[in-house]
Amino acid sequence: MTWSTGLAGFAFGLLTAVVTAPVGVSGAVFLLPVQLSVLGVAGPAVTPTNLLFNVVAGPGALVRYRRAGLLHSPLTRLLLAGTLPGVVVGAVLRVFAVPGATAFRLLVAVLLLPLGLWLVVRTLRPARHTPAQAPSRRAVTGLALVVGVVGGIYGIGGGSVLGPVLVGRGLPVARVAPAALASTFATSVAGASTFALLSLTGSGAVAPDWYLGLACGLGGLIGGYFGARLQPRLPETALRLVLGALAVALGALYAVQSLR
Repeated sequence: MTWSTGLAGFAFGLLTAVVTAPVGVSGAVFLLPVQLSVLGVAGPAVTPTNLLFNVVAGPGALVRYRRAGLLHSPLTRLLLAGTLPGVVVGAVLRVFAVPGATAFRLLVAVLLLPLGLWLVVRTLRPARHTPAQAPSRRAVTGLALVVGVVGGIYGIGGGSVLGPVLVGRGLPVARVAPAALASTFATSVAGASTFALLSLTGSGAVAPDWYLGLACGLGGLIGGYFGARLQPRLPETALRLVLGALAVALGALYAVQSLR
């Protein structure tokens, strides 16, 4: 990796984390197309490289949220109960089944594009009837399990999916963001460890691009801290609009890529 690629990775990680940390998204899912199309990471290595980014970048925002006393919540425990076993299953599927990237992009587009549009419209034009009922504990854990499997396959922490769904179901962003980021960090540590163990089996090239992952992660570490520090200064409406807009942008990007 050249110094210019490392610098570009650092810059992408920094900018992504500043924007996404306030709404509970690590930014790894946005780095996926950047790694493939701009930074030149090839094949299965994208998954563990993205997980490495989350591991390095995660503590920046988490330290800030911990100081504010926002990490130790029942929602955090429910998400961890689903994503941790899910990411192990997903990592095994990635190594031995290796699903294509096109299917993933189409899945993300189908899920996030309408969800993001709905969240933006709902924020700009709140419903006059009774607000949506918050999901049950079982539903939250079930959703987290599915997201964990997807995260293990494609190297995303899951905040980009968990955030819009939970906020759309009526939970405040200030509650969802720290729980989603804590889940993303723990999931990424478990996923990266699983890939390290699976690499010992010799089943394909599953090692991350260490230098690029660290460069992006260092940028995310700094950006995540400042993004989390920015969150209390932003109104709930602005945070919901940012989250919805991010979901729409990512869904549209992946829809275009999946049709190529």
